[in-house]
Amino acid sequence: MPAPTAARSARQRSNSEWAIETLIRMLGVSTIGIVAIIFLFLLTEGVPAFFQVPLDNLFGSRWYPTSDLFGALPLLLGSLLVTLVAMLIAFPLGVMTAVFVREVAPNWARELLKPMIEVLAGIPSVVLGFFGMILLAPVVRTSLGAPTGLTALTGALVLAYMALPTIISVAEDALDAVPRSYRDAGLAMGATQWQTIWRVVVPAARSGILMALMLGMGRAIGETMAVMMVTGNAARMPLGLDAILRPVRTMTATIAAEMGEVASGSTHYHVLFGVALILFVLVMAITLASASVMFRRRERGGLR
Repeated sequence: MPAPTAARSARQRSNSEWAIETLIRMLGVSTIGIVAIIFLFLLTEGVPAFFQVPLDNLFGSRWYPTSDLFGALPLLLGSLLVTLVAMLIAFPLGVMTAVFVREVAPNWARELLKPMIEVLAGIPSVVLGFFGMILLAPVVRTSLGAPTGLTALTGALVLAYMALPTIISVAEDALDAVPRSYRDAGLAMGATQWQTIWRVVVPAARSGILMALMLGMGRAIGETMAVMMVTGNAARMPLGLDAILRPVRTMTATIAAEMGEVASGSTHYHVLFGVALILFVLVMAITLASASVMFRRRERGGLR
């Protein structure tokens, strides 16, 4: 190839690489910018609520906007209750499923199960909410003696199902990152397959499994439609041993139910954005915690 032609080809490749790198950099910055714009919008619309409503009212126990009572505490506790119960159900089940898919199932079953698990994440939340209302709520009411089937437990069961694909996928990737030599060493020392899995492989992947828990929690706490359909939407303090069998209302359900009917610029309007701001901070904290776990995991060689 003549020298001018080679130089021209090199310049073209260099220009192409520069254009691609610039595009990737712009897309990455734009993603961060979009999140920052959303956060600034929530600040602009939500911060006035903290000046217009006294703090003892804003963090009180009664949510009656028509009577100027904007106690967001029942909404916050309702979201936390439903999310924590959902994680208590989904996390052990998700981790055990990931262990089965990665460590126990034969290759043909693994190749069949992994796509099926991914498909579960694509089911619309309104479909799952309708399923919970029609089929799950009557079972909860009749089997547990609850006054109504639309309870925190029903919402937690639906959220647990919705969080399972995330937990299983991330935990399975964490188990897959454990080197084969760890398994071979455990078996060579006389451990059984199950002893190797639970005492060697799972502890080595604990950071990734913890990240699966936090990502599943972020997925659950931000869910709206399914929770609004199955939790009863009662803005009451979820206190007492029977709180899980009583209706609750979450922050997301409150925003979705009331934002469309509230007067723009009113106190109620700003309070709803204040609730959204609190929710945004919670989800961001969970996301940053999972990213921190992932960063430490990479620093330590992808294991601990």
